[in-house]
Amino acid sequence: MGLLEIPIPKTIARTLKLHPGPQRRQQGRVLKKLLKKARYTEFGQTYHFDEILLHKHPEKIFQRLVPIFDYDSIYAQWWHRTLDGIPDVCWPGKIEYFALSSGTSGSASKYIPITNDLMRGNRIVMIKQMLTLRNYENIPVKSISKGWLMLGGSTDLQKGPGYYSGDLSGITAKKVPFWFSPFYKPGKKIARTKDWNTKLDEIVEQAPHWDIGFVVGVPAWIQMCMEMVIEKYQLNNIHEIWPNLAFYVHGGVAFNPYKKGFEKLLGKPLTYIETYLASEGFIAYQDRQNGKGMKLSTNEHIFLEFVPFNSRNFDPEGNIINSAQTLLLDEAEEGTDYAILLSTSAGAWRYLIGDTVRFTDKKRSEIVITGRTKHFLSLVGEHLSVDNMNKAIQLAGQQLNISIPEFTVAGIPYESFFAHHWYVACDDTVDAESLRLAIDNNLKELNDDYAVERKSALKAVLLTVLSEKNFMEFMESKGKLGGQHKFPRVMKGKMLEEWQQFIASVTI
Repeated sequence: MGLLEIPIPKTIARTLKLHPGPQRRQQGRVLKKLLKKARYTEFGQTYHFDEILLHKHPEKIFQRLVPIFDYDSIYAQWWHRTLDGIPDVCWPGKIEYFALSSGTSGSASKYIPITNDLMRGNRIVMIKQMLTLRNYENIPVKSISKGWLMLGGSTDLQKGPGYYSGDLSGITAKKVPFWFSPFYKPGKKIARTKDWNTKLDEIVEQAPHWDIGFVVGVPAWIQMCMEMVIEKYQLNNIHEIWPNLAFYVHGGVAFNPYKKGFEKLLGKPLTYIETYLASEGFIAYQDRQNGKGMKLSTNEHIFLEFVPFNSRNFDPEGNIINSAQTLLLDEAEEGTDYAILLSTSAGAWRYLIGDTVRFTDKKRSEIVITGRTKHFLSLVGEHLSVDNMNKAIQLAGQQLNISIPEFTVAGIPYESFFAHHWYVACDDTVDAESLRLAIDNNLKELNDDYAVERKSALKAVLLTVLSEKNFMEFMESKGKLGGQHKFPRVMKGKMLEEWQQFIASVTI
């Protein structure tokens, strides 16, 4: 009998809450659990958690009494004190780990609190996701017991005054359960390596000694790793060295732009499993084969709220306004883009994570990530989302039979009006003008506002074709090579200036 064919005992099913009941009730339980745990913290006392808990339905009182925070505001008012070792600020006890997350919008690192309660919740969600493989068809069960190659940040964390900090993937790998150690690759020694290029070289050297069933990581880095293995050992595809490779677990960025180039490296199809694991928590995961979205984690360690992503709730720079409308899970609707607010078991309260999502199946709580609150282009009302950009790039790749693993877009002045300047990574032979027209035409089909503005103030679309190596070199120059780092889809401000200077230097 295979691992996933073993019936789950009722006691374990209850522990994992595999049959949790209605969404509203689930989220209500989660909020009460969080409030009870944190009511004696400074934050809980300031915002009257005891008073909120007295109400039969505390969600609306919670929304009324507790303000919305983004990273800058919650750090300035609360989290900076946890870095000084002060306990019981936003969550009980002393915070011993911080995930360093600079996202894709700037260079300054963000210190996101990581607690044992958060990690425990993340692990439970991971187990739930694994159990959903029972519902997939034609799953190669033997591959599940093979190695899991997880490309993440270094487990050699930075030592602060009373805490450790590093990539969430590095913290997770450092605290991997003992029972998982035999499956975990590249192993603790290589995982400690800080230099990304050295780590990749060591993985390539060890590749023939491993029997890999899963690969886990950001698409660009997984693809690069497989390319290096194939080149080193003169293979036709990665399955010649890892014949049991059957699953790819990905997240953080849309996979479709990478898929064409990725599948050139395979000898047989993989099962793709999407996850939404942020530094702030394990938010959602794909729980069924060929599903259109990811199932929100509604019954563990995260209380969710949704803010319609529109001009009534956000300013032109993507900052949330004080009077923003916030909705509970059961109040959200399909087909609308929402910014997410999280309250978590690490002391994030009504925290604007910065991602935007759209419900694809409300009944099943399934969502897709559509972009970032500050990563969109609307110079003249074109309202171009990252989701639009990803789809336009994917379609252009199919139309021209090319692979475009990376891209970024900048809004720039053009004559007396404006233009979009696309920078795309493509190592295939491509006519830049054909690609420019394909992207532009696809966006006109996908976005009515864009089509209107292309006849008005958005006068031009410019395009520069670069190599994928150029994109990687820029990330390396910013100290963001490897791990969970992702290339920004929209360039603005100082980052745009640095990118333009970099491109000028490599194209001279």
